[in-house]
Amino acid sequence: MKNCKLFKGDYPENNMKGKNELGESFLFDTHAHLNFKPLREDIEGVLSRAGNAGVKRIVSIGAGDGIKGNDKSLEIARSHENIWATVGVHPHDAKLSNDKELNRITELARDSKVVAWGEIGLDFHYNHSPHDVQLEVFREQLEIAVEIGLPVIIHDREAHSETMEILRRYFSQKDSASKPIGIMHCFSGDVQMAREMIRLGFLISVPGVVTFRNARRLVEVVEAIPVEKMVLETDCPFLTPEPYRGKTNEPAYVRLVAEKVAQIKGITLEDTARATTSNAMEIFGIESEPKPVFIYTIRGNLYLNITSRCNNRCSFCPKQGSGKVKGHYLILDREPTAAEVISAIGDPTRYPEVVFVGLGESTLRLETLKEIAAWLKQRGARVRIDTDGQANLVYGRDITPELKGLVDAISVSLNAPDAETYMKMCSPSRGAETYMAILEFLRAAKRHIPEVVATVVDIPGLDVAACRKIAEDIGVGFRVRAYNDPGAP
Repeated sequence: MKNCKLFKGDYPENNMKGKNELGESFLFDTHAHLNFKPLREDIEGVLSRAGNAGVKRIVSIGAGDGIKGNDKSLEIARSHENIWATVGVHPHDAKLSNDKELNRITELARDSKVVAWGEIGLDFHYNHSPHDVQLEVFREQLEIAVEIGLPVIIHDREAHSETMEILRRYFSQKDSASKPIGIMHCFSGDVQMAREMIRLGFLISVPGVVTFRNARRLVEVVEAIPVEKMVLETDCPFLTPEPYRGKTNEPAYVRLVAEKVAQIKGITLEDTARATTSNAMEIFGIESEPKPVFIYTIRGNLYLNITSRCNNRCSFCPKQGSGKVKGHYLILDREPTAAEVISAIGDPTRYPEVVFVGLGESTLRLETLKEIAAWLKQRGARVRIDTDGQANLVYGRDITPELKGLVDAISVSLNAPDAETYMKMCSPSRGAETYMAILEFLRAAKRHIPEVVATVVDIPGLDVAACRKIAEDIGVGFRVRAYNDPGAP
């Protein structure tokens, strides 16, 4: 790993003000080599530029720069409140590893500022250490990390099959509610590999490479996996993102990575920052218990989360996993009153759309929903409900006339072309009659609500064309929602 010359030119704080605002969110660079020259020689300047770009948390990687790099990285972390460190033996330095050094590093790992073991793994590109030595030291470190309970940060360059073979031996597939156990640093595999890593309990780390013109495979990975399974990194002082490629990388530039991810995913920079930072805080154990929210924003729209009760147990629902959507924790500890929701909204016309949706079924609180919707319409807001379409079955009457004038649009989760498939995918509490009730709800809704759309989640194997035909026959719109949670059971 060569040293780089520090460039003090146009950093994000100079040319990004007013663009893609972060709102209340902030960015987390999960992989920076602050112990490397020239970054450590201007550490306060580096941190100042990072802060101006909205980067408020950094993990400084100890592995690399020789085994002694662990000490340098930990020293930096101890001296700064919002920097944490990792320890380990980089595959380049595997030939320097021995029992004495591993024991010493294990002692360093017990420091409260050490949040992960890494980066460790295999590098069959540079081959600075023999393959057999890399393999042995990789296994040794995985055993130590598992024993002391630290997440691992994996380096894999031109060694995909060997890396995966070893990781499968140490980690079995997790259910999506499990806390992540590692990060795949600077991911360079394909979509299939990313999905397997997620099932093993890993987060996928997106570096500045995603901004490169030839980064098609990484862009495909970012498109295919949920932002709830990503973290962001610079790997500084290396892999500087466009348009500063060729200059020294540093944590401020993680903002450019976040902007590219936001562009690919079709979400805001604030959404991207919130979600990826939440992921990082969770895996490194530096966040408190998540606090549930009953109003939240995504893509500039306002969402109202008024209940966590539900009629289904859908296999693809985040409720069966982390309970988070774009960094918002949505499993409520109590249901808010209409007055509380209205007070929290403020001026609803600030938002293109106000949507009743969370990880529960809003129509289970029908009277509360109608009270809030009436208040919203009186103030000129556009209102939508996302629903499972089971309200008429629940209440034993057609409730759609009650929504007339209160709701501009309603999205109904069809999710299957027939009752048998729906039962398998959604496990409705009201049994086999549920699917036909949803079809009747769609027919009733279009008589009273201006815009009615049937939606499906594009789960592999689902007959989307058959679902579309059902929507067309009923005479309602149709939308396919991306299935992007391969970590779900």
